[in-house]
Order: sequence, then structure tokens, then C-alpha cells
Amino acid sequence: MTDNMQSRRLARRKSLYWRIHFWAALIATPFALLAALTGMLYVFTPQIESVLYGHLDHVAPHGAMQPLDAAVAASEKAAPKGWVVQNVVPPFQATDSVQVVFAPPGAQADEHAGHNMPGMKPPAAKPAFVPPAQAVVVYMNPYDATVLGSLASSQRFNNWARKLHSRLLQTDGWRWMIELAASWLMVMLVTGVILWWPRGAQSGVPRKGATGRNGWRQWHAFLGVALGLVSFVILTTGLTWSQQAGGRIRTLRDISGQANPPVPRGLHSREDVNGGPLDWQGAWQVARSHAPAIALQLTAPASQEDVWRVTMADRSQPLKRFDLQFDAYSGKPLYYAGWDEQTAFGKATAIGIPFHRGEFGWWNQALLFLFGASVLFSLVSGWIMFFKRRAPGTLGLPKLLPGAWTSPSPLAWLVAAAMCALMPLLLISGAMLALLELGLAQASRRQSVAR
Repeated sequence: MTDNMQSRRLARRKSLYWRIHFWAALIATPFALLAALTGMLYVFTPQIESVLYGHLDHVAPHGAMQPLDAAVAASEKAAPKGWVVQNVVPPFQATDSVQVVFAPPGAQADEHAGHNMPGMKPPAAKPAFVPPAQAVVVYMNPYDATVLGSLASSQRFNNWARKLHSRLLQTDGWRWMIELAASWLMVMLVTGVILWWPRGAQSGVPRKGATGRNGWRQWHAFLGVALGLVSFVILTTGLTWSQQAGGRIRTLRDISGQANPPVPRGLHSREDVNGGPLDWQGAWQVARSHAPAIALQLTAPASQEDVWRVTMADRSQPLKRFDLQFDAYSGKPLYYAGWDEQTAFGKATAIGIPFHRGEFGWWNQALLFLFGASVLFSLVSGWIMFFKRRAPGTLGLPKLLPGAWTSPSPLAWLVAAAMCALMPLLLISGAMLALLELGLAQASRRQSVAR
């Protein structure tokens, strides 16, 4: 292929990628603006919750802690009548309160009220990180077993802000909006990197003194690519818990053998006729002797033959992730899986999801805030460039050169097919967009004939 032919092909490809980049921005912008703004609010969750709930989450140490059972027993008086203990988070630091989570009987399969609770559903093999929407948390002082207060799980700012960010305070049926935005933002990222990629004497870095539309374009591209890795992590982790794309990703994970080893079901305790079952304090002591040094979540057995379940209550230290089950009478460990037992996919999500939520500390929050600000700049600057370029009375669509749709390489089409396969909303909206492009092409041909 001659240099002239190669240049024409590259020009056709560039026109196609510009066109796709424009459509991606048009589709994603409304939802992406909301996601960026709500995400930037969510970044400050630790600071906001410290102000709102400091009196519930923390206490002033005085004397020795009471047995955990005293706090659990006293918390039942502050819980809704008839509700049962789902799990307990004992204090990790000396200033931490005891968190006792209550839920309606049978609200979820992994909710347990304690020993020998007839009529409860069979327990799930693994306790959940997040309480159910109906849960009420009673906060207890571990030193004198007094009630600090109670709060519905759904009323915590953390849960409110997460719901605002993921589905705009609507039901799960509205999550498709954020998933659609994430899908097309991924397209924007890929096409943006391709369009920015330095060629020849270009460096890809904004030139000093660049002004006007050219200056906007250079900073738009540079900031978008500079935070490209963060963008990829944020979009990928967001898609893993989306409805449609998340299901495809989990299916691919299972097919590739990257699902984490399942926690065994059917483990049971051997009743000890010489002694009763472990109480909350005894179970806490057993858990601390086997678990890493991290805040714990204890779930009591649902029956005499069931087992205690323990997992981490703090996701900011994924390397200490573990699952523990032990006998309800002897405390003998029946199952333990730590970080080393996680698959590569499990490790990636265990790190990526807390990073997405800014749970790794101030540097994580600062980086996410910078990312959100860059998303806002990219979207706004993109539309500023559009209106500067658009001729009055026209749609302002980037010009599509003849033969543009046949110019991409086989690898590019393979990547596009993979993205559509993993992101169903991208496939559906992309098909609608293809029909629109076909209509625009036919209208353009009719106008040419009329002239």
C-alpha cells in the first residue's frame, strides 16, 4: 500500500472515529453529567458521615468493655418489635461502637437471629457486606451497654448517596440510565485515545499559548487520556455491578473459571452435651483468633446445627479479605478462605470496587474528585468545541468521508463486537444509531440528486 493510500485510509478512519466519538458524547452527556456530579458528592462520604453519625459510630473509652452479649441483649429493646438480629459488628478500635443489625424475620436468606430460631430460612453460605434495605442498625456503647441510637440502614448518607449515584434515587428499573452512560463513556474513552494518539511530530501534550477552539481541543484530549486508566477502572467496576453488562461479565467470569471458590454449604456444628453453644462474646474471641486484624462482622447460627459465619466489615483493606465458618459449640474452624484463595478476577474486583467508592483514604478521594472534575471538563469542553465548529443552520455532525465504515481494521471490528457483546445496552443503542446513520446517508444522497 502506497503512502498516499495509507493516508487516505487513516483519514477515513479518523472521520469515522470522530463521528462515533460525537454520538457517544451526545448519548452519554446527560447521564454522565449526573453520574459525575453525584459521584463527586459521594467521594466525601467519610467526612459527611463523620459529622452526621460521629455520635453513633464512636464512643469515649471508659473502663473495661462489657461482654458483647450485654450490648446485643440491650439493643433488642431499641429494635422494632419482632425483628431479629441479622449480624453484629463488634468494636475494632477502642473508640468504636457496637453495631447490631436487625431485620424482619425471613427478609433475606442470610439473616439469622441467633441460636435455635425455628422457622427461619436456611442461611446463605456467605454473609452480605451491606444490610438489606429494611435493616435497622442499633448502635451500642461497648463499655456500659447503653443505646447510643438507632438508624435505618437506608437512611445512612452512604446508602442514600450510593442510590443517588447509581439510579438517581429511583428503583432498580432506572439503573439502565447510568449503565447506558457508562457504556458510551467507554466508547468515548476508546475513540478519544485513538484520536489523541500522537503521530509524527505531534507530542499529544497541549502546546503553550494554544487558544480558542484549538486550545480547548488540546486540553480536552490531554486530560481525557491522562486520566484514562482511572476512567477505565471506574467504568469497568461500575459495569460489573450494573444489571445487563454486569450479568454478562459475571457469566464470562464463571465460564473462564475466575469465580471465587464457593463457600461450602452443608457445614454443620456438632452439639456438645457437656456444654452449650458459644455466645456472642465467645464467638468474637474465636473469630479474632483466626481472622486478620480488621473489623469483623459476625452472623450467628440459625439453628442448633448451624455454624457461626464471620467476614470482614471493612472493605478498605482488601488484602485482609476472608471468610470464616466455625463450629457453634467447640469453635473449631470448619472453613477459612483468605486473600490467597481469591481468583485473579476476585482480587481485581476486591481492589477496584473500593477504589471506585473512594474507600482507600484521602488520596483515593482526591484522585476521584479530580477524575470527576475532568469528566465535567471533558463533557463541557467537547460541547464548547462543537458549537464553535458548527455552521449556523446545520446539525454540526463531524464529516464522514466516503468509505469510512469500511476503513477500520479487523482488530477494531473485533473490539467493537466484544464491547457490544459485553454491554447489551451499547448493542441496542448502537443498532438504533446505525439505523439513524443509514437514514442520514439516504437523505444526503437525495439532496445530492436534487441539486
